[in-house]
Amino acid sequence: MTTIQFPNDIKWGAATASYQIEGAANEGGRKPSIWDVFAHTPGNVRRGDHGDEACDSYHRYKEDVQYLKELGVDMYRFSIAWPRVIPNGTGELNPEGVQYYRNLINELLENDIEPMITLYHWDLPQALQEKGGWESRQTIDAFEAYAKAMFEEFGDVVKNWITINEPWCASFLSNYLGIHAPGKTSLQAAVDVSHHLLVAHGRAVKDFRDIVPDGEIGYAPNMGWMEPFTDKEEDIEASKRAMMWQKEWFMDPVFKGTYPEQLVQLFEKNGAVLKVEEGDLEFISQPIDFMGMNYYTGGLARHKEGEGLFDAEEIPLDNRRTDIGWPIYADGFYRLLRDLHQTYGDVPIYITENGACYNHEAKDGRVEDTERVDYLKQHLASLHRAIESGVPIKGYLVWSLLDNFEWAFGYEMRFGIIHVNFRTFERTPKDSFYWYKQLLTNGWFEV
Repeated sequence: MTTIQFPNDIKWGAATASYQIEGAANEGGRKPSIWDVFAHTPGNVRRGDHGDEACDSYHRYKEDVQYLKELGVDMYRFSIAWPRVIPNGTGELNPEGVQYYRNLINELLENDIEPMITLYHWDLPQALQEKGGWESRQTIDAFEAYAKAMFEEFGDVVKNWITINEPWCASFLSNYLGIHAPGKTSLQAAVDVSHHLLVAHGRAVKDFRDIVPDGEIGYAPNMGWMEPFTDKEEDIEASKRAMMWQKEWFMDPVFKGTYPEQLVQLFEKNGAVLKVEEGDLEFISQPIDFMGMNYYTGGLARHKEGEGLFDAEEIPLDNRRTDIGWPIYADGFYRLLRDLHQTYGDVPIYITENGACYNHEAKDGRVEDTERVDYLKQHLASLHRAIESGVPIKGYLVWSLLDNFEWAFGYEMRFGIIHVNFRTFERTPKDSFYWYKQLLTNGWFEV
């Protein structure tokens, strides 16, 4: 047996998102988000599932905080539902919505758990979508006003903030591939949305400096890792292209103040023009305090003419999959972290999401999810390798605390370390919960 010992200053936590767990979709003054509309449209989500009740965490947040306390986390990452606090997207704050998050924050602080707030985890107010959504620059203004209001409301006690979660998903997956809300299939829309999200991020960061001068702020892109199938130049270039629209497209503007020209030209070749206004890149490249990073999967890429936008065919390493069908590539986690450090310098990194989908049910009050424990062991060993290699890791937050509404997959796919019965909302900690608890208690595990 080998012992994997982590530094004492690593912060450990768990993460969730508002639409996935809160429920109470029509309570407390909340109005619809794009996900309410998308999920209630037949054919968009498996079995017609929606987030009207989700995990009922809106009513059970105290219970969930007690599980966090039992787990022994330092931090809890959650998101604010924009349509709960500003129901129409702009205008007056909704006092009931603000009070809900104040209650949650106070409950966390009373239990010695640091809140980490995500401002945007995809639930755009539907009222803004009807005015153009993220394709419109007016939504940048609306987001900035919303962000400032949240900084003013909670910045005195919450010091850890994330602007945008997974901008690739909110732009390309949602507006080009059409898999997530609002379900469009336009490359131009996706390129516009991607840029507007980054401008909104930058403007929020600038305001944050004035309102919460003692806080820290970053964003949380999602990335996989693509390795060339062979050492042929065409495969090497194919793997770079496959990575580029998740990595460089969303990282270079923030850390280098420019978009990757190769991708700008490729998008133009396919009819989508990047529209950058004066001052945009200065806002986007505002210095941030940390980089969030969400990692789940990866594989190999080889050149194949006509395969998607990038002439790149993705090939899994082997037959290992989680229940959602994603290949398991723990070594890619290490390689990605090393690459980010080498490319963008000594920017502190939080692993803001990492976890696995396994759909075990509770039996006699227990959920034996050995596969999830194995997945976590593999990826935390890779994280340890990255730390030992000099990558500045600040913390790790497992996805997710609870089984929840898994977007277009509905309730069929379970990522939680706590099982949720979606009829009764009963919570049952899984074996992975107790394994993670032991890691947090000891600071080490054995492989």
